[in-house]
Amino acid sequence: MDRGAQPPIIAGLFPLVSVGVFMFDNLSDRLGHSLRNITGSGRLTEDNIKDTLREVRMALLEADVALPVVKDFIERIREQALGQEVMKALAPGQAFVKIVHDELVRTMGDANESLNLAALPPAVILMAGLQGAGKTTTVAKLARFLKEREKKKVLVVSVDVYRPAAIKQLETVAAEVGAIFFPSSIDQKPIDIARAAIAEGKLKFVDVVIIDTAGRLHVDDEMMGEIKQLHAAINPVETLFVVDAMTGQDAANTAKAFNEALPLTGVILTKTDGDARGGAALSVRMITGKPVKFLGIGEKTDALEPFYPERVASRILGMGDVLSLVEEVERKIDKEKAEKLASKLKKGKGFDLQDMLDQFQQMRNLGGMGSLLDKLPGVNTAQLQQAMAGGAPEKEMKKTEAIILSMTMKERRKPDLINGSRKRRIAAGSGTQIQDVNRVLKQHLQMEKMMKKMSSPGGMMKMMRGMQGMMGGGGGMPPGMGGGMPGAGGMSLPPGFKKK
Repeated sequence: MDRGAQPPIIAGLFPLVSVGVFMFDNLSDRLGHSLRNITGSGRLTEDNIKDTLREVRMALLEADVALPVVKDFIERIREQALGQEVMKALAPGQAFVKIVHDELVRTMGDANESLNLAALPPAVILMAGLQGAGKTTTVAKLARFLKEREKKKVLVVSVDVYRPAAIKQLETVAAEVGAIFFPSSIDQKPIDIARAAIAEGKLKFVDVVIIDTAGRLHVDDEMMGEIKQLHAAINPVETLFVVDAMTGQDAANTAKAFNEALPLTGVILTKTDGDARGGAALSVRMITGKPVKFLGIGEKTDALEPFYPERVASRILGMGDVLSLVEEVERKIDKEKAEKLASKLKKGKGFDLQDMLDQFQQMRNLGGMGSLLDKLPGVNTAQLQQAMAGGAPEKEMKKTEAIILSMTMKERRKPDLINGSRKRRIAAGSGTQIQDVNRVLKQHLQMEKMMKKMSSPGGMMKMMRGMQGMMGGGGGMPPGMGGGMPGAGGMSLPPGFKKK
């Protein structure tokens, strides 16, 4: 596809101006405020570094990062910030921000650690965790991830013989994601179930067997003994601890306790979409020595993403996560529709209401507006969280889709045909008011203008400037960042900072 003619799906976002509540928002806002003054400093001194580090320390503690992690993090930054290399840099303030970024990455683990599935099939994955952490749902998400992205044939089984509902739940979600479900019952022993499932996996030539275990507390000796025996009997290639990110530093502490009982290979943080603090993600690696391998970012079965420390660090510092956004667009967008629209715009044929409907539906495939804007650099989360309260923008989007679907195809292709009587019919058909229909028509005009700008030479830059204007004064960056944050507002990245 012609790169310059691509109509990015995100264009549909800007007339709606809305965003979700995202992980790291509190930490991002506090760090943005802490780093504001020092970023613009002509030089670094022990005094201004001391003040900034105190602010950074408070920001991390408020984000529920474990105290030992905070102490180590601050000490490493202090040592580097007072080094000669930073003091002599042309932009020492930006060099300081780079140090913070790099240390965030180091704290969370230098790179994404993928699953080790290099074993004689089937590779066995054992899932452990507390009750209520979202283990069974995560099994389904992981099965879907392996099936769709790794092209693996996956079998799932529950050895939770204490809750019949857990077995039934896994059967339901397995069918939803297209994984093979191995039945089990509460009168069986967990080890017997697991061995039978692995044997079935061999017979059916599956690549991966995922074993869902009962939720247990690390202080329950009997239950911990059971999972130790299970682990020894099946010798899994991956033993993953599933933990609720909303428990903050307790997530890291329970992961550490499980790691002392079981040889964990990694951690999956669930419910990260409900945790604005991000303390768990920053604490787990340092406290357990085990990598965070995945983040659960929502309730749907596709809401599981590999954990990339570099990208998360960029998001914390307000630099966005464009790389993940691009990958998501590549994976989920209907390329044929995108190419048709690109070609249509290039020929000057305009952007009609059917195109707008297609854009909204594609946006939903990407997880909605909140998921997208979370990855854009410089979005003012404090202002836009309020706009997203109660899921209002998503509801408006559904209402807009209902209105467009109530139109005839001719009306969608030629919006100018829609007069007063047609508006009344469309409103009645969609269960809305005439003013709602007028709002959609006005919204379409805004999007049409945006698409025209983007299809012209230099259109993307014009669109980004328009986006900043719509997001409000300071270019839509987090409070206190102004234009001084690297990677935002047209500023260059700090010396030595590379986009990956």
